[in-house]
Amino acid sequence: MKLNYYATAAMTLKSFLLQNNISKKSLSAIKQNGALLVNGTVRTVRAELRPGDAVTVVLPPETPSASLTPSAEPLTILYEDAALCIVNKPAGVSTMPSQLHPHDSLVERVLYHFIRREERGIPHIVTRLDRQTSGVVIFAKHQLIHHWMTGRIDKRYLCAVAGRLPSSGTIDLPIRRKAASIIERVTAPDGKSALTSYLALHRGDYSIALVRLHTGRTHQIRVHFKAIGHPLLGDTLYGEDTRLPRQALHAFQVAFSHPVTGEALAIQAPLPYDLSFVIPI
Repeated sequence: MKLNYYATAAMTLKSFLLQNNISKKSLSAIKQNGALLVNGTVRTVRAELRPGDAVTVVLPPETPSASLTPSAEPLTILYEDAALCIVNKPAGVSTMPSQLHPHDSLVERVLYHFIRREERGIPHIVTRLDRQTSGVVIFAKHQLIHHWMTGRIDKRYLCAVAGRLPSSGTIDLPIRRKAASIIERVTAPDGKSALTSYLALHRGDYSIALVRLHTGRTHQIRVHFKAIGHPLLGDTLYGEDTRLPRQALHAFQVAFSHPVTGEALAIQAPLPYDLSFVIPI
């Protein structure tokens, strides 16, 4: 994978790279297994740049984990470039392999897509969703890109919950794993901080909400809405509603500044058919 830049001022190549968020650790790896080019010629970090010089950073190649089995199952791509691959995850597909679902995960579908396109990068999961949650998932094509994406993403969800929600609200309740369970989470004073805000789009015998995550705890939306007395429709782990075969939760949009270009991006995933009956938006 290559990153391309243009120098705007006179400085050493090392200073330029550090200024562009390439850390000393990453730079060390690039020097060992990648390459640094100025105007197409391999140079060392001591090279002096002039305004207008073209700088190319060839990132070190990566090897996929042997535990991943590329899967040719369908993949819906919402956005892709040299740094990122953003896809629409269907409900019922795990983001990554697990003991209960060891194969045909979303990351294995993306890996197959990379291999088919002869991409040199490997998929790094930037955002992940529960198996029965649908919507936008971001993959970075290199560990450095993954690092740059940390904490930079505004995530919005659509969900349907039991009962009549207030018109808007903020849920600020710590979350931890439930004792004696490897799956279920609970709100508890000794948990990790978790913050969710929402806007009710419909309020009747059940409510539809546009939700923003300010933190990224496991099952956060499901646990928080249960804690305020409004569990998600179809969520039998945290509620009792069975009108849907899975929780009514869809990762609707991610918005962020592109980690390489700085371009503002907002990527949306259309509401899937199985939720259109309860979230008619």
